[in-house]
Amino acid sequence: MTKSELIARIAERNPHLFQRDVERIVSTIFDQISAALTRGDRVELRGFGAFSVKHRDSRIGRNPRTGEAVEVSEKTVPYFKTGKQLRDLLNDSPSHDQPISSPDTLS
Repeated sequence: MTKSELIARIAERNPHLFQRDVERIVSTIFDQISAALTRGDRVELRGFGAFSVKHRDSRIGRNPRTGEAVEVSEKTVPYFKTGKQLRDLLNDSPSHDQPISSPDTLS
């Protein structure tokens, strides 16, 4: 699902909201998650999962084409760990096309 598909689906399920307002809400949520990760904070969405950052040290890697040793600089990368409720939903569900039926859905 793309961001625009998410916005369209939320707007469809909430006819009392304008699509431009839904777009602003979704963008604000993503911006706040990004800002928190940039500060090094952890973002937890209960039942869904947690976003955090991991630091990777510099290392010596290999160029896959030539096999030559290459210096890889240190990096900070985003990391997502699924929540138990989402893991259980994915592992117990016979079909991935069925909507989630819980009180937390965006109906």
